[in-house]
Amino acid sequence: MRSRGGASSDACPAASKRLSGVRAVFLVGFMGAGKTSVGRALADRLGWPFEDLDDRIEKLEGRLVTQIFQDAGESGFRESEARALRELLASLGPGPRVVALGGGAFVQDANTVLMDEAGVHSVFLDAPAEELFRRCQQEQKVRPLAHDASRFTELYESRRAAYLKADVAVQTSGKDVSAVAWEVACSLGLGSAIEH
Repeated sequence: MRSRGGASSDACPAASKRLSGVRAVFLVGFMGAGKTSVGRALADRLGWPFEDLDDRIEKLEGRLVTQIFQDAGESGFRESEARALRELLASLGPGPRVVALGGGAFVQDANTVLMDEAGVHSVFLDAPAEELFRRCQQEQKVRPLAHDASRFTELYESRRAAYLKADVAVQTSGKDVSAVAWEVACSLGLGSAIEH
């Protein structure tokens, strides 16, 4: 996904799904989908705070996600992730927020139950597995589960059904960050909050 500034001048499509009472938007999807980039752009446009759950995990644990995976394995990381998500959801006040979840957070049933109970809205950012893998390879970020293309694709396919349970889905393939942020806002009925 390409980065580009500026707001879209297009009106939101009439067919956009309207969700009432949006106070928190949680972006979900696989590695490389653009959750952090789109989340920052969306938050900036809406004037809402942005948070990446991985940043909260690192702060709580006092070490990087890659170190948690090395020291505690994926199961240990998932425990830290669930703890950080519970803390984040408990800290949500009446003010709005945009949150980027890690690629595996939304596929954990206990996490989706917590999110449903908190009344937050989820948006699945999607693209073909090959494109997601290419994006991950181009980043400077170390991703513990993004080393082998065939394993990456298998993991994506195993998680996709869970991602499709999000409130809405937005395709990111071939789109720049700004366009995806705009589409997310429109899909939640928030387009008028960023139209100029």
